[in-house]
Order: sequence, then C-alpha cells, then structure tokens
Amino acid sequence: MGTQAETGTITTQVPSRLDRLPWSRFHWRVVLGLGGVWILDGLEVTMVGNVASRLTEEGSGIELTPAEIGIAAAIYITGACLGALFFGQLTDRFGRKKLFILTLVVYLTATVATAFAFAPWYFYLTRFFTGAGIGGEYAAINSAIDELIPARVRGRVDLIINGSYWLGAAGGAAGALLLLDTSIFPADIGWRIAFGLGAVFGLVVLVVRRNVPESPRWLFIHGREEEAERIVGEIERGVERETGQPLEEAEGSITVHQRKTITFREIAKVAFTLYPKRAVLCLALFIGQAFIYNAFTFNLGTILSTFYGVASGIVPLFFIVWALSNFGGPLVLGRLFDTVGRKPMISFAYIGSAAIAAVLAWIFVAEAGGAWVFIAVLAVCFFLASSGASAAYLTVSEIFPMETRAMAIAFFYAVGTAIGGITGPLLFGQLIDSGDRGLVATGFLIGAAVMAIAGVVELFLGVKAEGRDLESLAAPLTTADAHTEPEPDEDPDRKARAERIAARAERQRASMASARRYRPGPAPGWTGAWREPPTPGVPETALDHEIETIARAVRERGPMTLRELHKAVGARYWGPGEFRKAMREALVENRIRRQRRGLIVPPEHQTAPR
Repeated sequence: MGTQAETGTITTQVPSRLDRLPWSRFHWRVVLGLGGVWILDGLEVTMVGNVASRLTEEGSGIELTPAEIGIAAAIYITGACLGALFFGQLTDRFGRKKLFILTLVVYLTATVATAFAFAPWYFYLTRFFTGAGIGGEYAAINSAIDELIPARVRGRVDLIINGSYWLGAAGGAAGALLLLDTSIFPADIGWRIAFGLGAVFGLVVLVVRRNVPESPRWLFIHGREEEAERIVGEIERGVERETGQPLEEAEGSITVHQRKTITFREIAKVAFTLYPKRAVLCLALFIGQAFIYNAFTFNLGTILSTFYGVASGIVPLFFIVWALSNFGGPLVLGRLFDTVGRKPMISFAYIGSAAIAAVLAWIFVAEAGGAWVFIAVLAVCFFLASSGASAAYLTVSEIFPMETRAMAIAFFYAVGTAIGGITGPLLFGQLIDSGDRGLVATGFLIGAAVMAIAGVVELFLGVKAEGRDLESLAAPLTTADAHTEPEPDEDPDRKARAERIAARAERQRASMASARRYRPGPAPGWTGAWREPPTPGVPETALDHEIETIARAVRERGPMTLRELHKAVGARYWGPGEFRKAMREALVENRIRRQRRGLIVPPEHQTAPR
C-alpha cells in the first residue's frame, strides 16, 4: 500500500479496552440506537407485503398489478444495493457516525414521500431512495456495532439485533390490520398512513442515535487517537460509576500506521487478494438468504390472496405469526453461535431451513391443510433461516480488516442481494401471476437449493470467530509488523492466568474433537486448497476474570444461592449468558461446588453432619 496518506505510527490498547468492558448502559444505548435500523427495515419491507393486496385493488389510488408489486420490490432492493456501495465507502472514509446519521435522514425523507404515491413510476422512485437509505444503514450500522460490542458476546448480540428486523415486521403487520380496515380508513388512505409510521419511528431512532459515539477503532486508524482515547475513557468511567467496581487492566496492544484516507482501489486489492475464501463464503451466505427472504417477504401477501383466498385485510395476521417466528430464531439460538460455534450453527440454520422449504413446496402443491398449515410450516422454516440470515451479516462484519469492514458489508450485501434479492421477488411475482401452484412450488425449491449450497460452503470455508476479538480475525491493513502482547512470566498472577486459560482451551479442544465425529464436514486437519488457515485466538481474559470473581465471592461470603451469587458478583453487567458460562467453567474446574440444596460453596466446604 502507498504511504502518501500515512500520518504516523501508534501503539494502542483501544481494542482490548473495549473488549474487556462489562455489559453496561452504554452497550444498551448502542443496541437501541443502532439496532433500531433493523426494526425500520422490517417495517419498510414487510409493509409492502402487508399492503400489496390493497395496492392491487380498485380504489386504492394507485392500482398496481401483482407483477408491478414484484417490480417495486426489485427496485427497492436495487436501491439498497447501490446505496450500500455508495454509502459503504463513505463510511470507511468519513466515519461510522456521520454516515449512520446521513443514511437515516435519506430513509426518512424517502419513506414519507412514498406515502404520497399516485402512480407506479412515482412509487418505484420513492422505493428506490428508501432502499438506498436502508442499504447505507447496513454498512454503517453493522461495522459500528461490531466495533463497540465486546468480543465475548458479539455473536449473540449481533444476531438478536439483526433479528429485531422481525419485530418491525410484526409491528407493521399489526398496524396494517387497523390501517387496512376500510370501516376506519378509506381504501386509498390507510396504506399511505402505514408508510408514514415508519418515518415517525425513524425520528425516535435518530434522537437516540445522536448519543452513540464514533467508533474509537475507526478514529485511531485515521489519525485521531486523542479523540479515540477520550471516548474510551468516558465509556470506562461511566461503566465504573454504574458497576461501582474498578475495571481490570486491559491486556494486549496493537501497533498501526495511521492514515487519513485509504483508497477504495487499495482496500479492494488487499482485502480480496488476502481473503479469497472468505469472499466466496460471504457471497454464498448472502445470495442464499437474500433469495429466499426477499421472495417470500415481498410476495407472501399475494401468495395468500391468490392461492388461499385470504382477504387483504386479514393478511397481516399471517404476517405477524411469520414475523414472530423469525425473531424467535435469533433470540433462542443466538447464544449457541458464541458457545457451540459459528460454523456448526450457521450450517445447521441454512441446511435445516432448506430441508423444511422443500417440505413446504410439497404442502403447497398438495394443497394440504389450508393457509394456516402453510404459515405454520413457513414459520418453522424461517425460525432457522432467520438465524442464518442474521449470521451472514455477522460473518462479513467480523472477518475482514477494519479499514474495509463497512465496504465489505456493502459489497457482499450488494452483490449477494443483487443476485438473490432482485431475482427472487421478480421470479416469484411472475410465477404468482401465472396462477400455477406447480410453478410457484418450483420457486420454493430454488430457494431451498441456494440455502443448502450456502450451508455446505459454510461447512468448508466457515471461520471460527466465536469469542475472538476483531483484530485477531483479520489484522488491520495498517498494522505494523510487530504486535505487542504482555509477557505472562513478568507477573506471577498473569502467568497463573495464562496457564488457566491454556488449560481451559485445551479441554475445550478435546471436547470438540470428541464431538466432532458426529458433525458433517471435513475431518480435523483437512487442508484442502480452499480451507482458511487457522488464526491464533485471543486469551479469554474476561471469562477468566468472571470465574475468579465467582470463586472469590464464594470463598469470602460462604454458601450462597445462585440468585445471591448472581447479585454479589454484579453479573448483570457481564452481558447475555456470561454468568451461566462462567458458572459452568467454575464447576468444571472445581473452583466452586453445588450442594444438593442448591447452595454454591467453596470446593473445600464440608457438609454439616445430620
């Protein structure tokens, strides 16, 4: 890479300081302020599905055909793809915060304009710009979230945030039940109000988002290390005030060559030369989920109306059931992506949903059970598919260098969605217009096939990213040759911690090797041409600190119930699922014991005689 834009070389602990933070109000602010975009997208995309039947009716004020509904969906996706590419490179160049404010303003303006649609061409135009705003949000938001959320809970938090899309979908469907009721709103007014509701929620998100800081990781790369240190310091002081405890020392630093700008040509050349296997993986994941999701989301209303005779005012009820199943997937399965691991869970989600989609095609052709049976099987299919789709965004935001993160999200979203997300709605719109169940079922099978292919690609090329910091998964392009790590031998406590962590990692590897023979995919040690070389992990110092905190509390305070222990160690600040994981490891390592009466005691504690 050229050096003309370099401004200096620094060594910083910003990444390790962010990753060792306990869960706090700051992290909830990030989740609510940035994750709200997914609820907005859920409102927008499913709003068209909810009101699609109404838009095709006489007196709606626009009177689109089912095929034109498919065209509008494809135009929305085209806007999202181009918006992701355009705003994605600006996000890497000018910062996460500037762009996640700008893209939200674009979305708000366009969605309000949609409510005033009077002709197909105008509807297409406003849908294009609405999609552009949402596409730009994907790049800015996912990169910012991953750079601000601690590594140990990044997977489950990312999946739940991405899955919150379906809360927006369910909310939009529930609102549409009221807005499509012609006894309350005229046929040409209710659907317009539906689009206006998205703008109202967007304004709320904008207010919260103003309090989310710029990514410190982006700042120190771009020569603004003093601002990065100030932001991290403010976050740390806020966490210490909230928890009432001092933070543990951060371990590990990184040395980088700072740059004011990095050209897109340089980013693309380095990123895709260094990580071709990861590029294939991300394309497969995005194409699979984009095809099946956009095909169903934009056309479910017309499928129900055309083939099951469901009235347009009742369609939102079916959307609510489907949307809640989609949110339930990441909510229930999300923690497994941090414990069981990314590769087995992503593969299971993609291949499992493909198998159920094939069953759905048979039910549809056989006309078995009616509309509610169709929706029930569809809900099971997307319970799995939603976890896989959310994991696609998680994967691409984790496994590329920081300077390329937003652009990588934008690129794979744009290319994958252009291939799968545009063809899906267009194909299904035409198939539904034919009125032939067999042709529509063929579309289901195509969706199943692309999901299954993506699941197999994940088996072979997936990256084990669970619990690892972003810099170890893909070092920044500006990283100096030498990474500095603390020497454990300098400090007896640090040396003991390093030994515990090494022993824990060895035990986990042995456990995984024992269970590995029951999992599909290449055998351990396979080194085919497409296999990603192993990357050394980062010591799980946060987990070790939590285990030590539990053991010390039990030693000092004596026998406690699980609830008392949870309160004593301040586990509510550890993040989702962390207390349970630390308890499990503490019991395995004999740091504590559990008595029959449910009390947690030190390992040397003697049970009182009867």
